[in-house]
Amino acid sequence: MNQQELESYLISVRRHLHQYPELSNQEFETTKSIEKWLKELSIPIRKTNLNTGVFADIKGGKPGPIVAMRADIDALPIEEKTGLPYASKIKGIMHACGHDFHTAALIGAAYLLKENLSQLNGSVRLIFQPAEELGGGAKHVIEDGQLDGVKAIIGLHNKPELPVGTIGIKEGPLMAAVDRFQIVLYGKGSHAALPQNGNDPIVAAGQLITALQTIVSRNVSPLQNAVVSVTKIIGGSTWNVIPGEVSLEGTVRTFNPIIREEIKTKFYTIVNAIAAAFSQEVEINWFPGPPALVNHKSITEIVETAARQQSLEVIQPEPSTAGEDFSYYLLNIPGTFAFFGTNGNEDWHHPEFTVDESALLQAAYFLYESARELLNQHSIS
Repeated sequence: MNQQELESYLISVRRHLHQYPELSNQEFETTKSIEKWLKELSIPIRKTNLNTGVFADIKGGKPGPIVAMRADIDALPIEEKTGLPYASKIKGIMHACGHDFHTAALIGAAYLLKENLSQLNGSVRLIFQPAEELGGGAKHVIEDGQLDGVKAIIGLHNKPELPVGTIGIKEGPLMAAVDRFQIVLYGKGSHAALPQNGNDPIVAAGQLITALQTIVSRNVSPLQNAVVSVTKIIGGSTWNVIPGEVSLEGTVRTFNPIIREEIKTKFYTIVNAIAAAFSQEVEINWFPGPPALVNHKSITEIVETAARQQSLEVIQPEPSTAGEDFSYYLLNIPGTFAFFGTNGNEDWHHPEFTVDESALLQAAYFLYESARELLNQHSIS
């Protein structure tokens, strides 16, 4: 295929995936499609014990290390509202985070690698990862042995606010650690006209929401980044009854592991103290998610060189408080993760989210050239 034919092919791959999105750990048809496309390229599939996801090795013509490239493949429980002719055909499910773009780009990189096997000083492992949106898919990939023997790993994520032709690359923290919390306040219900006969959990919840905001504003240095957000409240059933309980949910985002633990400690202190002050029993559930994504210095420098050689405009991106389970890979091996400009109209997880497909071929070449540069650097550390 020439470049125009490859671009058309990748667009067709991406649009097929976009029309048939699947949720985390349910990517069965997506898995079959990826396997089909790789087999058409005569790329052998690796064995796996996972129900979804695809893994493959492209062995170069010369000896050398193994480097990996990863794309996530799952979609979100969002009803698409783009009005595109290739919009999702699956009600209530949409590729609203661009994982279809990532998958198609990696298919393109696989084609380019296969076409240039004689130039590869080593092997490239393709990781089409399930269940990124649940925050645990990467851990299952690691447990499945798909990082065995891999010396370094590359990943990318579309970035709607960056124009096509621009890539954000930086060493150090790029995306935040993610924690989820759930609080249930158990008070005593009463008639709304007789609040003295109960212990009002709604008033307690109001005080709690306000107090939780002081964790960042009064306990975290202004030179550090952290977020505490209460995003869901359930309590009460009618206008003239004080309920017996109220539940709250939300998230904490941090970049520094020490601050992450300090916020959790302060969170528990505040919740328990306010519950006691308002005569509430309280239940706290804390669900730790992926750690902060921290790019490795030397790998980032190599990938940045590859991007510049491709004439991409390299910028220093602002860190994102969104989470990304690619961070689990970086706890095990060195690697880097980049933001790829797609000039979208809405941000991730929006029902009108789109990507500019003219970035697809660029992304495929970026992954291909980055893998080649990594393989050429036999002293990966």
